[in-house]
Amino acid sequence: MKNVIQGTQMLFVAFGALVLVPLLTGLDPSVALFGAGVGTLLFQLTTRRSVPIFLASSFAFIAPILFGVQTWGIPATMGGLMAAGGVYILMGIIIKFKGVDIIHKLLPPVVVGPVIMVIGLGLAPVAVNMALGKGGDGAQLVDAQASLIISGASLMTTIALSIFAKGFFRLMPILGGIVVGYSISLIYGVVDFSAVTQAQWFAIPSFTLPEFNINAILFMIPVAIAPAVEHVGDMLAISNVTGKDYLKKPGLHRTIAGDGIATIAASMVGAPPNTTYSEVTGAVMLTKAFNPIIMTWAAISAITLALVGKLGAVLQTIPMPVMGGIMILLFGSIATVGLNTLIKNKVDLNQSRNLVIVAVTLVFGIGGMAFGIGEFSLQGVSLCGIVAILLNLVLPKALGSNHIVDNVQIKP
Repeated sequence: MKNVIQGTQMLFVAFGALVLVPLLTGLDPSVALFGAGVGTLLFQLTTRRSVPIFLASSFAFIAPILFGVQTWGIPATMGGLMAAGGVYILMGIIIKFKGVDIIHKLLPPVVVGPVIMVIGLGLAPVAVNMALGKGGDGAQLVDAQASLIISGASLMTTIALSIFAKGFFRLMPILGGIVVGYSISLIYGVVDFSAVTQAQWFAIPSFTLPEFNINAILFMIPVAIAPAVEHVGDMLAISNVTGKDYLKKPGLHRTIAGDGIATIAASMVGAPPNTTYSEVTGAVMLTKAFNPIIMTWAAISAITLALVGKLGAVLQTIPMPVMGGIMILLFGSIATVGLNTLIKNKVDLNQSRNLVIVAVTLVFGIGGMAFGIGEFSLQGVSLCGIVAILLNLVLPKALGSNHIVDNVQIKP
């Protein structure tokens, strides 16, 4: 019984972030819960239930999913995400036979840093529009003044919990922001409960089967770069927390392949890709709950909640400004992770090759550069990811200092 309670607690920690991704991208949060639960169980099967982590919706795929759904629809986007999951499995095979050094060679910090920054900054206009109560076409969907107050409250609550909260509450800033923003939305009367009254208590989630579109597949494959690198960091973090080296046993090749299998399984039913959750790692550290069976119960709890139709309907009533306020911090934080990757690894931007890689990647990704031949098209995160990898492989290592930066003067 103790393991069941602890497992439910772990799901509660991950819940806010887990449902945020489908709510932002137009997917079904109940399907996301189901996908996270099944994905975690498959990860445990792949890693022989040796790692105490929970898998759920990946933030890195928010921008690609938004673009994919608008361009090709949900089924084709899911087909592309399945291909991205296949990239993880391929990486696992490469690591098994070549060692982890081959990944570091293909994806050094100078490549990974700007790609992660593009994932965050590319969504900045979407976050601001949602915070202001505006739709994608700029139409005012929620009263402007009410939107500012609601999104501001969500943002400030999330910030306050991230910085000032102690213990368990510090692990749930997103959930706290949603609760406060939703409460204020009720006061302003911008919540529509009609879907909740019509929903059944028990309901099978609205699963969506994947379709395969070559453009969607080629668009999604490079997006797997950032989460794959993040996975290595997550494995190091949970290893430090538990005092066990999971990179050796069960091995990084098994854990990253487990991520891939979980992502493929989620995509097969219409859920966002799965990734290891750092919030849950923090909860493991706080509670000393190192037994992997606890995550089994967290997964079972997620699948059970996915079948509660009323819950899924309530989640979909969360107003746009609530999400917008949280997104401002969330996407800025993702961009900061990319910047920190460059700083922490001491990437010298006085080196011409490094400046070229970072500069071209950022402008291609944020500026919306597109490359296409006939019906085939690459743009956004996928294009800048491929460009960053190619530039890193092609440009010679020994390039002199960058005279462009040296000669730039900022006048007061």
